[in-house]
Amino acid sequence: MNTKPDKKQIHRESTAKWKSLVAKYEKPSFWRASWQIVNSVGSYLVMWALMYLSLSVSWWLTVPLAILAGGLLIRVFIIFHDCGHGSFFESRRANHFWGFVSGLLTFTPFHHWRWEHSVHHATVGDLDRRGMGDIWTLTVQEYLEASRWKKFAYRLARNPVILFVIAPLVLFLIVQRIPTSSAKPREKRSVWIMNLAVLAMVSGLIALFGFGPWLIIQLTTMAVAGSGGVWLFYVQHQFEDAYWEHSDEWDYTAAALQGSSFYKLPKILQWFSGNIGFHHIHHLSSRIPNYNLERCHRSDPLFQEVEPLGFLVSLKSITYRLWDEQNKKLISFRTLKKIQRNQSSEAVSC
Repeated sequence: MNTKPDKKQIHRESTAKWKSLVAKYEKPSFWRASWQIVNSVGSYLVMWALMYLSLSVSWWLTVPLAILAGGLLIRVFIIFHDCGHGSFFESRRANHFWGFVSGLLTFTPFHHWRWEHSVHHATVGDLDRRGMGDIWTLTVQEYLEASRWKKFAYRLARNPVILFVIAPLVLFLIVQRIPTSSAKPREKRSVWIMNLAVLAMVSGLIALFGFGPWLIIQLTTMAVAGSGGVWLFYVQHQFEDAYWEHSDEWDYTAAALQGSSFYKLPKILQWFSGNIGFHHIHHLSSRIPNYNLERCHRSDPLFQEVEPLGFLVSLKSITYRLWDEQNKKLISFRTLKKIQRNQSSEAVSC
């Protein structure tokens, strides 16, 4: 008699369990969402008004306000993100409207981004479906077999200055202005419409602030928001014991609970990041709005089994560069060199 557990049966039972647990947290709240619009989008617009007034006082006041505005813009992007998942409001029309508004403030086309991000959710942790909506990640073997130029490009792309300082500005100011060739007409059209809307908004701000002041304020705000946002996205999937499997072994539940971090932040940073640190919950069900993520996490021991990633510990993630398929973990270039030296020593001793 075969007593070996059926993987498909285990998967079905596990999926049925968490789906029943998260169901009540998937229901949007009009009042919670509306209040978040006020304290996030509203606060961001107030910051711009204060920055305008501060120009007649001192740049020593304007720049700190721009940095604070950048923090608020991260929270605005989380609203945009939830609207893209259709989870922020119950109304589809409301999600699309506020998705467009928050997309305008973050320079991001709503429908195009929503399409790319849906691919990310469907493929996260799948080694055979990398390349869209994720951070470029090579396995150790792929890196060793790569050409010299590809290795150089990969090291450059994974350099912290490029990844967290330069790339975010390039992404939001340039890349988001150009539709992906494989996008459908609606997604492509959303890029051109957003470009026109951004042009109109920027023209109005330049007329009000002047080109120089606007540029300094806008770049400061976008740099803070972009760097913070990319860091959050990075640390949510690029940690030592992350989950990566080939398609035939890939599992949605495991990819969510093991491949998405529970990034435990101080309360003030949790607020600015819109609770997105509960990323394991978000990847289990993208229908849960950000204002319900923490309550869902606390609702059952199943979710709390995910080991939290603290802020100080998370900084070590900067060094992780390659997926080691043999040991099932992300490693640094330095660790790869150690492995190669050990293998060389063993070969010589043999």
